Amino acid sequence: MAVYTDITDEELAGLLADFDLGAALSFKGIAEGVENSNFLLETDAGRFILTVYEKRVREEELPFFLGLMRWLAEKGYPSAAPRADRSGEILKRVRGKPCAIVDFLPGMSVRKPTAVHCRQAGEGLARLHLAAEGFPQLRANDLGQSAWAPMFAKLKAQAEALKPGLSAVIDADLAQLEAGWPRDLPRGIVHADYFPDNVFFQGQTFAGTIDFYFACTDALAYDIAVALNAWCFEADGSFNITAGRALVAGYESRRPLSDAERAALPILARGAALRFFLTRLHDWKATPAGALVRPKDPLEYERKLAVHRASKDLVLFGTPA
Repeated sequence: MAVYTDITDEELAGLLADFDLGAALSFKGIAEGVENSNFLLETDAGRFILTVYEKRVREEELPFFLGLMRWLAEKGYPSAAPRADRSGEILKRVRGKPCAIVDFLPGMSVRKPTAVHCRQAGEGLARLHLAAEGFPQLRANDLGQSAWAPMFAKLKAQAEALKPGLSAVIDADLAQLEAGWPRDLPRGIVHADYFPDNVFFQGQTFAGTIDFYFACTDALAYDIAVALNAWCFEADGSFNITAGRALVAGYESRRPLSDAERAALPILARGAALRFFLTRLHDWKATPAGALVRPKDPLEYERKLAVHRASKDLVLFGTPA
């Protein structure tokens, strides 16, 4: 979450006038993440999150994201449900930008997940995949494997400036991933950004998931790969096999993996590491001056990529090479 767009008291009051949520009691920006502007809103009716959608999120795709969030909530999955105004509309505008008000989801994210957290997170991810079955809309993964080479073509100079020689290394990664990328795995709705800051716990128990604005239709196992990178690396850059096993075991307690999905996890994890390296590299220099936001270090994911190159079966939980 982040804040790029300031909202005045008058603009907030005008927005709330369309809802049955009462008057605003407090309103403050949330200075985390890199995508949209987010605010914690308290009204007579309770606590909510107001999200103002910024440039990266295309307005024509918002009905997919908001529809998915409503679908999941109706299926009993713990996620933030969008609130409709008196006319039944959930997509609104403020300061000339699209916005939505969603329910506040109780719980806390964890900064240093344990193996217990990882198992709970894996189970929560499987629950998400199962709850999303039957959702009638589709959205291609515009940050999927086919997008990486064109994206990197525009970022080569930035990669070289970050670390001399890195451009050639990434080119080799792209070629290997193109040659070996699995294309016939079970597909469905994936979160595609299942990081610890998007998953809430109450104590050590999974409590819910937020931030569905990268959700799309893709291989379900790709979501596990994203999570293995996000949850199971230590601060020193090493992969925690115990945490990885716990995450996959938690997932399989709800949705067992096929042999093909399990075998594909190493290359999916390497690809997922490349995807987040590329978007972080883009955001490293593109974050607007004055935004209340902390861009994330692309070299964190370059180091994860190096681990996957050196130990190609690592997330099958073998001994590192």
